[in-house]
Amino acid sequence: MDLPMGEIALFALALAGAGIVAGFMAGLFGIGGGAVLVPVFYQVFGLFGVDEAVRMHLSVGTSLAIIVPTSLRSFRAHYLRGAVDMDILRSFVLAVPAGVVLAALVAAHVSSEGLRAIFAGIAFLVSLRLLFNRDRWRLGTVVPANPVRSVVGVLIGFFSTLMGIGGGVMNNTFMTLYGRPMHQAVATSSGVGVLISVPGLIGYIWAGWGDPLLPIASSGYINWIAVLLIVPITLLVAPYGVQLAHALDKRKLELAFGLFLILVAVRFAWSLY
Repeated sequence: MDLPMGEIALFALALAGAGIVAGFMAGLFGIGGGAVLVPVFYQVFGLFGVDEAVRMHLSVGTSLAIIVPTSLRSFRAHYLRGAVDMDILRSFVLAVPAGVVLAALVAAHVSSEGLRAIFAGIAFLVSLRLLFNRDRWRLGTVVPANPVRSVVGVLIGFFSTLMGIGGGVMNNTFMTLYGRPMHQAVATSSGVGVLISVPGLIGYIWAGWGDPLLPIASSGYINWIAVLLIVPITLLVAPYGVQLAHALDKRKLELAFGLFLILVAVRFAWSLY
């Protein structure tokens, strides 16, 4: 922590900027903003000397902690507009947290390199979906019932928790492939973010509890300094993202976000060598 005050201020400004983007994304795409926060945290924690062995775990866990209030506020805003498919959300109530629990067990034992490889791989696949998605792509006209829906919920919870994201992109893909409108998919995804982030927060605290390599103000793989800095910003801007979600053609934003994820995937893949 012997960095000059100017550099510390610059890092705080970078985190604040990430918080603004994450808040907008939570409302706009229903994704919680974790795909932005995790790579930013990884860089900032590294600059502050956090050990490489826990840096990626801390980035993912802290991202999930921030998604808790962001997704709650985003879900409330979408719910009040009557846009959430509560039938799908209720069917995910057990399946998604089950995937989160499995992911927490994996996170407790996987290495930093393994977690970065997982993040890079999923980020690349998600970027392909964003870049090449077409509205006409369909697997059917009715969202599958159980057991298919429960299996999908477990997978959404599992992979989202390992990435530190709210599950929006995956749930959006699932719902739109079966003919659901994007706005409904986004709104429902905000509720999926709640189902992921709350048990994910608890899971990452448990997974990293007592690790001597963690920095000050950390409970397991959650750093509360970063949480307290960014949460107020994301809560402030998330409703504006919701407003845009109901008024904006998001195709260009999907393309930009897809390109961003490719860069992130390359960055993490490169760090493995």
